[in-house]
Amino acid sequence: MNYSRPSIRSRVVSALGILCLSYSVPISHAAPNVLFIVADDLNCAIGPYGDSIAKTPNLDRLAARGITFERAYCQQAVCNPSRSSFLTGLRIDAVGVDDLRKYFRETAPDGQSLVTLPQHFKNHGYFCQNIGKMFHNMGETQDRRSWSIDEVLFKGTHADDTVFGNKAWQGKKPAYKAPVTEAHDVPDVVYRDGQIANLAASMLRDYQGHQQPFFLAIGFWRPHLPFVAPKKYWDLYDPNKIPMPTPAAPPQDVPEIALHSSREIKGYGLTPKDRPFTEEEIRHYRHGYYAAISFMDAQVGEILDALETSGQSENTIVAFTSDHGFHIGEHTLWGKTSNFELDARVPLIIADPRKKQHHGESTQALTELIDLYPTLAELAGIEEDLSPQLEGVNIAPVLEDPSLSVKDFALTQHQQPFYGSAKNWQAMGYSLRTDRWRYTEWRSLKDQSVMARELYDHDNDPQETRNLAGDENHLQEITSLAKRLQQIVDGQD
Repeated sequence: MNYSRPSIRSRVVSALGILCLSYSVPISHAAPNVLFIVADDLNCAIGPYGDSIAKTPNLDRLAARGITFERAYCQQAVCNPSRSSFLTGLRIDAVGVDDLRKYFRETAPDGQSLVTLPQHFKNHGYFCQNIGKMFHNMGETQDRRSWSIDEVLFKGTHADDTVFGNKAWQGKKPAYKAPVTEAHDVPDVVYRDGQIANLAASMLRDYQGHQQPFFLAIGFWRPHLPFVAPKKYWDLYDPNKIPMPTPAAPPQDVPEIALHSSREIKGYGLTPKDRPFTEEEIRHYRHGYYAAISFMDAQVGEILDALETSGQSENTIVAFTSDHGFHIGEHTLWGKTSNFELDARVPLIIADPRKKQHHGESTQALTELIDLYPTLAELAGIEEDLSPQLEGVNIAPVLEDPSLSVKDFALTQHQQPFYGSAKNWQAMGYSLRTDRWRYTEWRSLKDQSVMARELYDHDNDPQETRNLAGDENHLQEITSLAKRLQQIVDGQD
């Protein structure tokens, strides 16, 4: 891809006290702002389609002013690959990022000239700012050229974002990186997400009066492990009423390659490493996950309040999603890195104040995170020079009519076993989600032969409890889906 950079001029944005890069591309003063919010490891246990346990009044409030996409899917259920994918609009095999440290500028063909989602907005006259974890936080995975000013609050590990790990903590530090849960009676700003919300809210309030539209990307660190949140968010839940995971067992006839050892959660202190978790432990970890969700939700509320106070709410598109889903004991799994529905499906809310006819409604339209790039560009009116290499589609028509379907599949993939050295990877699982089916092929990384298959009937088995790939009654579906998957992976679709 060969993109020519427009000339730039600099001016001081006095209210912010920062240097803003303003491109000479003409843009209407009526161009909408974009507020892009991404959670980390948030499954679909939220909003009108959730499991009714998570308390998320602010996300519910956002859903009431937009459209909720009930069937939105990530391209790989782990942070760096997913973020590199939706921020470039390319699928995993195209962007070349399939682990936690690769950088898309180095792996994608013509990666140095590739234009990211925020960079596209910056090139069209937007002031683009990143607060929090947007690109990944490990290795050289940030992308300064995507933003008008330096990114902030994106560095560090999740284990460091604890009172336990804070240098000001006066207690004696045990010999592990961080506890798996933490429930101290501390203010929100002790943790990064509280600081991110404060800074984002300040930016929104201070940006009043500027004619240059903004693209503000906010990346929260929660509810990613460790499950830490101020005590008041834990207190929102009765620990005795936290349900056990359903389904608790792996799917019937599932191939071993589709599962994993839940290595991520076992890497934190106080989790048993050599035995299954007890019922008490399971309820406690699930309690922590819900507390972290409610903590993150409160930060979304602070930002929405600031947006309304700023007077810019009626000219700001808000998109909220997560990089991927997450298991909290279902199928015996803890964490992400699988191709099951609970890891592949993500929450997605798009609220465009100019399209109010269907606000508060939800849609069953199949959607992928790579669709966000062309969609936000279309909604902002800067879609005319999008790269033809983008692999997502514009889902803006669904905001006008939630009954529409703009695509008939979503593709998620993941290699196993993921954690540890890439030398240990055995297979890549390509998982095709259609209106009714989830079909997965596990292909050997040595010779691309199909090692195993999975087939789940979401009309009759939405929790994916039984793998039907070995059932002779479904040979026709398997043949058809295998052909469709091959076309998509080969780039024929």
